Amino acid sequence: MVMCEARSKYCVLFVSTVASFIPAFMGSAINIALPEIGQEFTMDAVLLGWVATAYLLALAIFMVPLGRMADIHGRKKVFTLGMILFTLFSFLTATSSTSLMLISFRFLHGMSSAMIFGTAVALLTSVFPSGERGMALGINVTSVYAGLSAGPFLGGVLTQYLGWRSIFLATVPLGLLVIVLIHMKMEGEWIEAEGESFDWVGSLIYALVLLSLIYGLTSLPSMMGMEFVILGLIGFLFFLLWESRTTYPVLNVVLFRKNRVFALSNLAALINYGATFAVAFVLSLYLQYIKGLTPLSAGLVLMIQPVVQALFSSSAGKLSDKIEPQIVASTGMAITTLGLLFLISLDDNTNLLHIKANLAVLGLGFALFSSPNTNAIMSSVEKKYYGVASGMVGTMRSIGMMSSMAIAMTALSLFMGRVQVTPENHTQFLMSMEAIFSIFVVLCTLGVFASLARGKVR
Repeated sequence: MVMCEARSKYCVLFVSTVASFIPAFMGSAINIALPEIGQEFTMDAVLLGWVATAYLLALAIFMVPLGRMADIHGRKKVFTLGMILFTLFSFLTATSSTSLMLISFRFLHGMSSAMIFGTAVALLTSVFPSGERGMALGINVTSVYAGLSAGPFLGGVLTQYLGWRSIFLATVPLGLLVIVLIHMKMEGEWIEAEGESFDWVGSLIYALVLLSLIYGLTSLPSMMGMEFVILGLIGFLFFLLWESRTTYPVLNVVLFRKNRVFALSNLAALINYGATFAVAFVLSLYLQYIKGLTPLSAGLVLMIQPVVQALFSSSAGKLSDKIEPQIVASTGMAITTLGLLFLISLDDNTNLLHIKANLAVLGLGFALFSSPNTNAIMSSVEKKYYGVASGMVGTMRSIGMMSSMAIAMTALSLFMGRVQVTPENHTQFLMSMEAIFSIFVVLCTLGVFASLARGKVR
């Protein structure tokens, strides 16, 4: 157990770093377990996508409102409650007996994760000055990537020898450790908007808009899916109108209208995650269904990307304290585009070395983009907006991830239909992969321009 003085910034860094590791580990570990889950509950590829999408949907819905709640009532309070609920739902998820129970508990997992991710960055930004902030955020991002690195390997081991439920049970003792550390080592509280009212109406509209958009996107190309997307876009316009006229909005839209760095940095994050998150989901299915790898072997391949991310993220964060984040993040986005480009040609004869090399390139690109981009966002706002900005960082990440999954699920639905992956439809699966990675390359290319256009932070 790490010893530190009360309210020490390094104590906050340690606790938030460990807390950020756990959801990241679970998120990547569960990708490896998807084929086994699909077999147990007879779930097709599209329904399997909802195991990840339900979690991301809840993250997106609750991230900004809970970040605002933390600004008003206390960041440590919301952070602590998030860890308690996450640990509880980890245990309950392991008891799932149907696909509906599993997906429902994953949604609740996402809600509790929103309390963690929506406050962890805000806590770090509150205690670290601008000259050290990139370093602290880099370490925090490194812990996320360490979780992503450990997930495929340990998830493969746990799934292969103990079953997929053991992944969720393994996070329970880690969650309990963090809860103990919070109560023993993190004294005090951080409140920057005390006394301001919470925008319940805006939060409800925000949740309904995201629910409509994501359900619509994952239901495309059906007419009902299109109707929900249109309904969500109309609701989004109404949300912006409401927020612009509310005294204490859940999301201050002025930040987007008058703060170019904030707006374009968030757009770059949205595009980056939208173009990359489903890569692990698709490759997990590809490696196990097409290449015939075991969950453990597939996990060892997939862990290359987050290992490289973990190795370079801290250095990238420090670099963004000295060099404009605009330059570092844009370079990272360009490298990511290159890595995605070479995944388009995957087929059943592709050498594993080719896949491993591309995953390493993607890992380097992610590392150079993520923490510098987060540093740019958090450094562009006043202290009282740290919770909202932190929530927006997470929201762009989760909406981007959901969009990425929606693209993948739509492609799978178009090329394969609602069926399980079998040798008979391997050709259709490979065609859907090619379409998915082609779309991701186009998105990431646009992201490079968005990143370059943000301007300078300093």
